[in-house]
Amino acid sequence: MSKKSDLCALRIKLDQAITYGTKKEALLLAKDGLKQAKKNNLPGETAYFKGQIEILKKRYTCAIEYFDAAIKYNFKDGAAYNDRALCMVELGIIDESLIYFDKGISVEPDYATIYHNKGWLLNNIGCHRGAIACFRKALALEPDRPVTYDNLADALYNLFDYKGAVEAYKKVLELLKPGCCRAIKKAIREKIKIIEKAANSK
Repeated sequence: MSKKSDLCALRIKLDQAITYGTKKEALLLAKDGLKQAKKNNLPGETAYFKGQIEILKKRYTCAIEYFDAAIKYNFKDGAAYNDRALCMVELGIIDESLIYFDKGISVEPDYATIYHNKGWLLNNIGCHRGAIACFRKALALEPDRPVTYDNLADALYNLFDYKGAVEAYKKVLELLKPGCCRAIKKAIREKIKIIEKAANSK
């Protein structure tokens, strides 16, 4: 396996740790990625993992500088565009962040995470139908993404599609790993109960 492939696998682990793990776990993975990138003289990957560390430390402006550097070394790095966009969201730069999500999609159209995150933002700003389209695209690329079903359920609920929301939440429970945090599973079961109650009261 090449060093690039090793780092690609580490990126996936880091994304999973950020989503369902702990900040400590994510930071250790990001630092490991940085160490490997430096050791193998991969400047684009070095900049990318430096950006990840800055995000985890909530230093978003600094993180953007590193993601810009990563993009300079590899303009087809969809993850760098994605994470730059997320930093912009944290800084309240919403319209331009959507532009960066789209730039990432244009250079790496098979990268499911960027569709997911664009959908997350659209859902949060009230564009629920656009969000659902993004989540569907992410799931077409990676059908076993529990976090995307979780967000899809929320968007469907926002459009009063209670049946669709419950089905999506049940898919989350089906896809979550056995060792996944019990609190997450409990919260999803509670959401299902609330939605079913709302549906029955209609």
